[in-house]
Amino acid sequence: MKYQKLTLSEKLNIIRAGVLGANDGIIGGAGVILGVTGATTNNTVVFVAGIAEMLAVAFSMASGEFVSVSSQKDTEKEVVAKAEILLVTQPTIVHDEMAIYYEKRGADPELAARVADDLMKKDALDHYVQIKYGITVGNYLSPVHALVSSFIASISGGIWPLLSVMLLPDNIKVIGTILATLWALFLTGWLSAWAGRAPIIPAVLRNIFTGVITMAFTYWLGTLLK
Repeated sequence: MKYQKLTLSEKLNIIRAGVLGANDGIIGGAGVILGVTGATTNNTVVFVAGIAEMLAVAFSMASGEFVSVSSQKDTEKEVVAKAEILLVTQPTIVHDEMAIYYEKRGADPELAARVADDLMKKDALDHYVQIKYGITVGNYLSPVHALVSSFIASISGGIWPLLSVMLLPDNIKVIGTILATLWALFLTGWLSAWAGRAPIIPAVLRNIFTGVITMAFTYWLGTLLK
């Protein structure tokens, strides 16, 4: 079977789903675990709450990504189907829209019309939906990629605060869990920026800032219920 290299949009879909899954797993896990730890020192209660939260977030994020990307894929297919009908029933409209597209980008009206004439003879549907909607026919985002990426990332992120709160001694449990969570957030931000060839510092700072706010609030709330 011939291997097909992933397009940029497909890679970004995987990265986006992975970052969302990891962040929810890390921040949600740390928030619940620290909240429960603020209310009780019973390790069994903390562990059960942590496992339940980690699995709930992972399945919720994965199913949400699958449904969301599936809806987007269905919409793109419907748009392509309508464009195909328009191309058969009213090709002049398609031709004029493609010509106008190139005119707006600086082409002479006659040149734009000739380009539209040429495109109408060569994969008119592909060119039309790309120009009008930014969609590549037959190349839709994969709901399965988003599901798997989100699920794995969520578990991988959520395991850090859970392991730290279970394995560390009581006297450093809270601070150790916070440090482990910050490390996981740093790692997620760095990896997502590296994979997407984006600036690393803003990605890392965003992750850490949201994590600190979440942990502080949930731990404070847990102490109120103690």
